[in-house]
Amino acid sequence: MKKSEKIKGKEAVVARKKKQVRYGILAATGIVIIAIIVIALFNPFVAKTGDTVSVYYTGTLDNGTIFDSNVDAKLLTFTLGEGMVISGFEQAVTGMAVNESKTVRIPSEKAYGLYNSSLVHVLNRSIFPVNVTPLEGQYYSIRSTTEGTVSTVKVINVTASTVILDENHELAGQNLTFSIRLVSINQK
Repeated sequence: MKKSEKIKGKEAVVARKKKQVRYGILAATGIVIIAIIVIALFNPFVAKTGDTVSVYYTGTLDNGTIFDSNVDAKLLTFTLGEGMVISGFEQAVTGMAVNESKTVRIPSEKAYGLYNSSLVHVLNRSIFPVNVTPLEGQYYSIRSTTEGTVSTVKVINVTASTVILDENHELAGQNLTFSIRLVSINQK
C-alpha cells in the first residue's frame, strides 16, 4: 500500500468520525427540542384541572386597598375545576409550578360578577322578628323558603316602615388583583 493511499484512508476515517459527531450532535439537539416541547405541553409539574393546590395570596382592589390575604396565615387549598374559588383565580393558578409567583388582574365578570341592581330589595320592616332591629351596614343570612338556599344580604337603608337589602356580593362589580404563590400541588 502506498503512502498516499494510507493518508487517504486515514483522512476517510477522520471524515467519517467528524460526520458521526455531527450526526450525534444533531440527534441530541433534536431530542432536547422534542423533550422541551413535550414538557411544555404535558408538564407534570404544573397545576392542572383535578389537582388539589395550596396557595398564599393577597387580593387588592383597583385603588390598592387590600381586601383579603392569607400570607402569614393558613394556606388556601382547593381543587382546580371544582368551582371552589372564583373562576379568574382558578384560571390564574392553572399552569403554575410549585414556588411560582404571579400577579394577575381579574375583571369583575370572572370574580364576583357585575353589580346587579335587581338584587336590591325593598322589604316591609314587619318581616323582621320583633327582637331584631336591622341596622345599616349589617349582614344577615336569609334562607329562601322556596329554593332552600341561603343568601347573605347587607342592609343598605332602614326607615320606619321599610328595610332595603342588597344580595350582591360586597365585591360585585370590582376588578380584583391577586398576588399568588403556589406552594403545593397534589395531583389527582
